[in-house]
Amino acid sequence: MPAVAGVLLGLATAFLDPLGRVLVGAAAVLLLGLAARDRLLRPRLAARPTGVAVRRLSGTTELPWGRLHVRVRDTRRWGLRSRLLELDTAAGPDDDGRPRPEARREPASGEEDGVLVLLGRRDLGADPADVARALHALRPG
Repeated sequence: MPAVAGVLLGLATAFLDPLGRVLVGAAAVLLLGLAARDRLLRPRLAARPTGVAVRRLSGTTELPWGRLHVRVRDTRRWGLRSRLLELDTAAGPDDDGRPRPEARREPASGEEDGVLVLLGRRDLGADPADVARALHALRPG
């Protein structure tokens, strides 16, 4: 969808004055960039026997099941509700100060303290709550 809108805006620049070309052309470039990013990063998540793989622009990050904490974060800002899938591998306590039951293992020396990944509906292509339920069902043990 962003690619089609970007192409249409790009074509519309031929019929605009110079200032309009700059503004509409910038919007077209932005939409085409978003479409390219979406195309490169699909699928964003893949469940594997060892953990969950998350594709990023910098490469794929593996989040091991033993340290993975999955939850859905609902927020309201300016009257709009958003829902995000939160994938966290930190070994420390959660936001409420309680220990995380999923984070059973402390990181080894030289290993990252943890990774936090937030993904929305657009990133996942599905409702984050549905993806969270599927990940909980796929978790071994």
